[in-house]
Amino acid sequence: MYMTETIVVAVISLFGTLVGTFTGIVTSGKMTTYRIEQLEKKVEKHNNLVERVYVLEGKDEVLDERVGALEKRVG
Repeated sequence: MYMTETIVVAVISLFGTLVGTFTGIVTSGKMTTYRIEQLEKKVEKHNNLVERVYVLEGKDEVLDERVGALEKRVG
């Protein structure tokens, strides 16, 4: 009888351990996925900013050339 109780307790403990471990793994995976999605959003914003700065730098060069040409005409 004592051996049967020990086996039942061991099986219940094993089941609890498996459920706890599985739940922890699933929760950790969800958290990791969430954090990666948030980082992807930040990277997308950064890349958008870099593209906008690149366009502005191109426009700045054109404006510098036009101002230089006007200075030559006036000066």
